Amino acid sequence: MSNAMYNKMWHQTQEALNSLLDTESQKMMEPQKNQVFIFQMLATFYIKYVQIFRNLENVYDQIVHPQKRILIRKILDAVMGRILELKNEMVELELTEFHYFDDILQDLKLEPQQLDIPIPKYFLKEKLEVIKGREKILSQILAESGLDVSAKKYQVKPIPLEEAVKLIQIAERARQGRLRAMFMKQIYLQEYRAKQARLLGDKVADVSAAALRIQKVWRGFHQCKRTERQRREEMIFLGMNPPPLFNEVSAAMIQADRLCHLRNKVQIKHEEEYRDALVTIKDDLKLTEGPDIKENLQDQIRHWFIECRNLTGTFPDYPNEEEGGSAIIFSNKTPQQVIDDIVASQDEEEKTKKKKKEKKPKKEKKEKETKETKEKNKEEEEMWKMSPSVFLHTMEEGNSVYKDLWKNKDESWNFPQDYDPELIKEDKRKELESEIRVQVDELMRQELKNLKLAVNREKELSARTGKKKGGKKKKKKGRKGKKDKDLTVDRTIESLYKELVEEGLLIQALKVSLSDYIGEYSYLGTSLRQVSIEPMPSLLDVRQLITLYAILPLGSAAVHEKAPLVKSLLLAGPSGVGKKMLVHAICTETGANLFNLSAANITGKYPGKSGLQMMLHVVFKVARKLQPSVVWIGDTEKTFYKKVPHAERKMEPKRLKKQLPKMLKLLKPDDRILIVGTTKRPFDAELQPFCKAYQKIILVPRPDYASRYVLWKEIIQRHGGVITDTLSVSCLAKITDGFTQGHIVQVVKEVLTERRIRQQSHKPLTALEFIASLTSMNPVYQEEEDSFKDWYAKTPMGKKRALALTGGNKENEKDKGKKEKKGKKEKRKSNAFLRSRGCGCL
Repeated sequence: MSNAMYNKMWHQTQEALNSLLDTESQKMMEPQKNQVFIFQMLATFYIKYVQIFRNLENVYDQIVHPQKRILIRKILDAVMGRILELKNEMVELELTEFHYFDDILQDLKLEPQQLDIPIPKYFLKEKLEVIKGREKILSQILAESGLDVSAKKYQVKPIPLEEAVKLIQIAERARQGRLRAMFMKQIYLQEYRAKQARLLGDKVADVSAAALRIQKVWRGFHQCKRTERQRREEMIFLGMNPPPLFNEVSAAMIQADRLCHLRNKVQIKHEEEYRDALVTIKDDLKLTEGPDIKENLQDQIRHWFIECRNLTGTFPDYPNEEEGGSAIIFSNKTPQQVIDDIVASQDEEEKTKKKKKEKKPKKEKKEKETKETKEKNKEEEEMWKMSPSVFLHTMEEGNSVYKDLWKNKDESWNFPQDYDPELIKEDKRKELESEIRVQVDELMRQELKNLKLAVNREKELSARTGKKKGGKKKKKKGRKGKKDKDLTVDRTIESLYKELVEEGLLIQALKVSLSDYIGEYSYLGTSLRQVSIEPMPSLLDVRQLITLYAILPLGSAAVHEKAPLVKSLLLAGPSGVGKKMLVHAICTETGANLFNLSAANITGKYPGKSGLQMMLHVVFKVARKLQPSVVWIGDTEKTFYKKVPHAERKMEPKRLKKQLPKMLKLLKPDDRILIVGTTKRPFDAELQPFCKAYQKIILVPRPDYASRYVLWKEIIQRHGGVITDTLSVSCLAKITDGFTQGHIVQVVKEVLTERRIRQQSHKPLTALEFIASLTSMNPVYQEEEDSFKDWYAKTPMGKKRALALTGGNKENEKDKGKKEKKGKKEKRKSNAFLRSRGCGCL
C-alpha cells in the first residue's frame, strides 16, 4: 500500500471515530434501566472501538509523516484507554471477566477474528535498542556466573577413549550385519524364483489372459487416481479444502513485506529530519522574530498597567512565576478583554456583598430542598449511567485537531510526506513567546515597582506595614507522610541488577509471542448464557484478557496512568494449559523484565525478616527503574497455604504472605509493574487473603474441541509434519478431550522424530501413531475442571455473579445471616445451661 492509501485509511477511520464520539456523547446523557439493552450498547461501542483501534494501529505503524504520527499516536493511546474503560464497565455490569458478542457480531456483519485486539508494534519498535542492550548484559552476567541454561544444553560431555572405540565398533558391526542380511535376502529370492520356474516350466502361459489381467489392474488403478483428483478439485472448488499453494507465501506478500521494511526506514529518516528541524527553525525564529515579540509583550503589559490605574486608581499586583506570570492574564486575550474582566469582577463583588446583607436563612425551605434532592438521588441510583471517561476528552481534542488541520489540507506539494515547516513555526512561536515572556516578566516587575514608588509612595508604605503585621501567620503543621527508606542509597542500579541475576531472581524471558498461544473462539457463548448455562471460556478469550489487563497497560505509559489500574493478575488452571507461557509472552510483547519470586525460587535467599525486606526493596527498586516489569510468583497457592505440608516446611513458602499486600499498596499508576501469579491448585490457599492479593482472577481452561483441532494442525506443521488425507485431525481432536496443550506438544515431539519426518514422503502420518503415545498420559478429568469452577464461585467476583444470576438481594442474605447467628447463640446458651446441670449437650 502507498502513502496515499494509508492517508485514505486514516481519514476513513477518523470519520468513523467522529460519528462514534457523537453517538456515545448522546447515549451517555440518557439514563437506562434495562440491563440487556445496556450491555448491548456497551458491547457495540467496544466492538466499534476495537475496529478503530485496529485501523489506527496499522496506520500509525506504516504512515511516514512525522507530524501526523504524533497526532495519530495521541488518538491511538486514547482509543486504547477507552477500550479498557468499556471493558471495565462490562465487567461491573455482568460481573464476569468473559463476555460473548455472537449476536452483535452478526448484526455488524463482522467475523470473530476481527474482534482480536492487536498488540501495537511501537511497544517494541521504539525501545528496540534498549531491549537488545539489556538482553546482552543479562546473557553476559549469566555466562559469567555459569547460570546460562541455553549454553549448558549444547555442551558436549567428553568420554574416555576406550568407550569411544567401543561405540565405533558397535556401530561398524551393526552396519556389516545389515549388509550381510541384505545379501542373504537377495540369494534367497534368486533361489526361490528358480524353484518356481522349474515347477511351472511345463505349463504353457496364456498370453492373452495375462495381458487382460494387466489391463484390468492398470485401468482400475488409473480410474482410482482420476476419481481422487476430481474429488480433490471439487473440495477445493466448494471451499472445503485449501488450494495446493495455499500455505506458500505469494510474491505479492513478499513484495508487501519488503515495502513495510522500506517504509520503516523512511519513518526513521523523517523522524531524524523532523527533530533537527525543530532546533534549526526555533533558532531562526529567535533571530528574526524574537526582538519583535519582546517589544509587543512589553507594550501589552504597560498598556495593562495604565488601564488598571485609570479604572481602579491603583496599579495591579503582578502575578508570581509560580502562578505563571503575565501568561495567566493574557492567555488568549487582548488587553481590552482583560480590562473588561477586571470591571466585571468588581461588579460581581459588589453584588455578592449586597446579597449577603439581604439574605436570611430559612430552615423550612432548606428541609424541602434536601428532601427533594434525596428523592432525586434515589431515582438516579436506580437508573444506570455510564461513568465519566478520562480518555473521551483526549479523543475529542485529537479529532478537532484533525478536522482543523489535516482533514482538508492540500498536500500536493508534499509527495514524500516529509515534515511541514509552517506547522513547526506555529508551535515554536508559542514556545519562544513563553521563554521570552519569563524574561519580560522580570523586567516588567521591576518597572511596576518603580512606577508604584514614583506615583503612590504613601500607599506603598502603608501596604508594606500591613503586610508585615498581617503576614506573620502560623503555618499549619501537616502530618508528615511516612517515606520509605532507601536501603540501597549507596548502590547503583547496575550492581543491584547484577545481584538479582546472580541470585536467580531476575530471569531471562523465553522468546514467545502471544500469537503462539493457539486456540479458537467460543461460538456458543451467547446461546448458552441465554439458557442460563455458564460456558467455560475459550483459549482465545483468555488471550484477549491477557492483552487487555497486562500487555496494553504495560506497553503504554499514557494508558497505564489513566486507565482502570490492574496491579495484580492470577492465572488459575490445571497443569499444561500454558500459564507460564502466557507470563513469558507478556514480557516478550512489552519488552518487560521478568522477576521470579516463586516460593521454590526464594528458598534460602536473603534469610530472615530484614533479608526479606531487602530482597523486596531491591526487586521493586530495579523493577521501577527499568519498567515495564513483571513479577512472577509461580505456584502462588504455596504463599497462601491453609496448612503447610510437612515436606515443604523447610522451604518457608509463606514468606511473602504479609509483605505482598504491602508492596501492592505502594504501587502507583506511574509504576508499570504487574504482579502475575500462576497456580494449579488454588483450592489449597486461604481464600480471603488470596483474593485480596490478586485483583483479577482468570481461569485458564483445558482446550475445547475447536481449539484442539487448531492445536493439532498447527503443532504438527510447526514440528515438520505434513497433514494429508490419511491423517484425520478431527479424529485426534475428538479423542483428546481432556488433554491439554502441554500433552499435545509432548505427543507430537515424541512421534515426529527426525527419522519419521524423512519417511513422510512414502509413509504419510496417521492418527494411530499419535494415539499410542497418549495412552501413557493422564488427562484433565471433568471432576478437576468442576473443582476449579466451584473454587471460582467462592471468589468475590464469583459470588457476585451467582447472586446476580439467582436474582437474590444482599439484604435477604444479611437477614438470613443474622437469624443463623441468633440461632447459634441460643444453642450455645442452652448447652451451657445443660452442662451446669450436669446434662449432655444438645
